[in-house]
Amino acid sequence: MKKFSAISLLVLATALLTPALSSANPFMDVPEGHWAYDAICLLNSRGILSGCPDGAFGGALPATRYEMASSVARMLTSVNIEKAGKQEHELLKKLVLEFKDELDALGVRTDKIDRRGAVLEDGLGGWKIRGTFSFDAKFSSSDSGKNYFNSVFSNGNDIEFTKNMFYLYLTKQLDEKTYFFAEYRTGSNSTGGDGRGDQQHMLWSYLYVDTMLPYDTSLRFGRFLVDFEGAYGLFGDNDALFGDYRTDGFRLSKRWGSFGVTAIIGRNDGYFMEYLLGGLDTGSLMNYVLDLNWQPNEKFMIGATGYRFDADSPSKDGLPLNGDYDVNVYGIYANFKFTPQVELKGIYYFQELGRDVPAPSFASTGALAGNTEDSPTAWKTILEIKQDLLKFTGLWIEHARQDNTFLGLNNRYSIGGGAGNYDFVGRNMEYADPCGTSKWWFVKAYQNWNEKWSSFIRFVNVDFDTSWLDNATEWGIGVAYQYTPAIRFELVYDRIDHGDNAGGAAWGKESVIRLRTDVNF
Repeated sequence: MKKFSAISLLVLATALLTPALSSANPFMDVPEGHWAYDAICLLNSRGILSGCPDGAFGGALPATRYEMASSVARMLTSVNIEKAGKQEHELLKKLVLEFKDELDALGVRTDKIDRRGAVLEDGLGGWKIRGTFSFDAKFSSSDSGKNYFNSVFSNGNDIEFTKNMFYLYLTKQLDEKTYFFAEYRTGSNSTGGDGRGDQQHMLWSYLYVDTMLPYDTSLRFGRFLVDFEGAYGLFGDNDALFGDYRTDGFRLSKRWGSFGVTAIIGRNDGYFMEYLLGGLDTGSLMNYVLDLNWQPNEKFMIGATGYRFDADSPSKDGLPLNGDYDVNVYGIYANFKFTPQVELKGIYYFQELGRDVPAPSFASTGALAGNTEDSPTAWKTILEIKQDLLKFTGLWIEHARQDNTFLGLNNRYSIGGGAGNYDFVGRNMEYADPCGTSKWWFVKAYQNWNEKWSSFIRFVNVDFDTSWLDNATEWGIGVAYQYTPAIRFELVYDRIDHGDNAGGAAWGKESVIRLRTDVNF
């Protein structure tokens, strides 16, 4: 606390006190040129810091709480609180809360700080703004000459610098029951040929209101995420087997002790199902979701989720289609914690597909999922071991299987959570045999060495169960450094091998080195 308080006093002195002109050095052990010299002189000129009886400042000596509280009290009488900005006000508030008992004993009034806080909040209208900026420098290579890293980089180059993602969050607590949330996002793009950068992928990805209805029922309406796998910890830096999409609609949630229910009615445009159905344009569609879960204690949870998608007017190449395009998805999930550090969890899906629904590999095989396998399944099991148990590392071990006609997100596993602008190990799923069942292994070891440094090693293997496709493997290694509370650097090497069989979209070995800088504000 001594270090925090002393630094806070120096920052506040610089920000809020009128500088005092003084040519004399008040302390013999604070040399001119020291980073804190001006602030210490200023605090001394105002009588806030007096130093030791021998004339030294004693910056390396420990200070008692009462000594620090006395300094804080003297500062409160010297600073112009009305000029304090939000950052300075937060520092003052932290100091006052830390030494509240001592300041009360000294009879120091702190009501001015509370009034200034109210003014600042009122000036912003209660709105809070925060954000995340992520910048990537990527360097790719290929052993085969068919480089899918390069093919998606700007102008076919093997080097790309891009703003990977920019998020801006706008929130407000409207009243004690109602909360507003909005997320503005612009995606990954480069400066382009004209040097100004494109303006694509700029959107309000989330825009919703949460409020409480009678009987402790939660209502959400607007544009929000449907992602029960993520909510229940069933995927990490890979994609969900199914779900993880946005919708415009309404969501109701209610709990009765250990039993919970969530119901969603949403509407999406045709792109969502077009992505899943291999180019089939369904037009706008309704989606209905119901999730039920039971958690009797901290160790065990079980639940089920059902989805139904009803398309308005299916078409292909602009021409209307008649047929059976209904899609229903059902999932059952569970997790069990043997100890707080060891957890076994998983989910099982089965789908009911109309006979005219194309297979995910329709573009390359022309197969209809409804005729090939009208009830595809997918499942995965995960064993997670926290670093608290093993001390030197944490482990995530995952095995998954999915019929190749299962409608999902190709179960991408790649560095950056599958959201990078380069290849991923599941790239050839769209070429897989509709009669086959793909098998996945994903293993990740992650290490948090201290508050600054962390690292990971990961491995993925997929068997497409397809004679004309080789297995694909991926492995990566990365290290991250938390430079400041706001800035984080991550350096990653990732290598993917699609095999030598050219029956798919990708083949050969490819790799990328990525330097990512994340800024949170």
